[in-house]
Amino acid sequence: MGVQVITDGQVHLWQEPTTERPWPPGRSTPHRPGGFSVEQLLIEMDAAGVDRAVIVPPSWIGEDNSDGLRAAAAHPTRFAVMGRLDPSNPAVGQVMRDWLNTPGMLGVRLTFNTPQFVAWLDDGSLEEFWTQAEFLGMPVMMAAPRLAAKLAPVAERHPGVPLIMDHLALPRVVAAPLTRADFDDLLALARFPNVHAKASCMPAYSVQRYPHRDLHGHLQRVFDAFGPQRVFWGSDLTRLPGSYRQCVTLFTEALRFLTVEDREWVMGRALSEVLHWPDPLPLPA
Repeated sequence: MGVQVITDGQVHLWQEPTTERPWPPGRSTPHRPGGFSVEQLLIEMDAAGVDRAVIVPPSWIGEDNSDGLRAAAAHPTRFAVMGRLDPSNPAVGQVMRDWLNTPGMLGVRLTFNTPQFVAWLDDGSLEEFWTQAEFLGMPVMMAAPRLAAKLAPVAERHPGVPLIMDHLALPRVVAAPLTRADFDDLLALARFPNVHAKASCMPAYSVQRYPHRDLHGHLQRVFDAFGPQRVFWGSDLTRLPGSYRQCVTLFTEALRFLTVEDREWVMGRALSEVLHWPDPLPLPA
């Protein structure tokens, strides 16, 4: 089942660390050795039939958005960026306001994958960040594994912030088949209209071969709770255990409960609207 425009909600670009561009200590490890360039990404996208992608700078390189912004400047119809920043910075509001005038920058991506970062969800350190994001209407993507319940107070206090839960708030690695309980905290957030679910890198959460039938029932629960207008597809390409094309067709062909219109929404239309990144081609009304 074809989709007019396919927008990948999450890809990473990075270079190996150098003396001039060291990586900060204590972060997560890269998905693969050797880095991943925009040239490699374009080859993969063209082969998989993906039209454009949101570049999410990976956490291991620190708050450095330069690779993504260069890619967006060179290929403005194919790439845009959700930038990384330090949300505890007292000047975070000015940083975000500057981003409004930065070509290719669509919003913020936060990663809660260290004890310090997780503590920020409890101690009030990010209240200024959330207030500024709401004032600016800036979308925020979050890698918050098993932390969905901690985002409920944020969603309630700041209804003007589009909150996007990456990887359906699942952990980076799973050792056993997912259960219904793994999704309960995420589904509880569906009551907040400003919360969105990003179904990214789903093959990594399956213990079965393509078409990953062990995921279908869980994904149907997510779509039933949020609706197709609030669920976004993404690959997290460099972490995929299988092919990029199969990550696409899992949603465009294998999930039989999705209608033609549902597929248009999840494969890019919904994300384009939330991020204010218009599709390069007209979509059905």
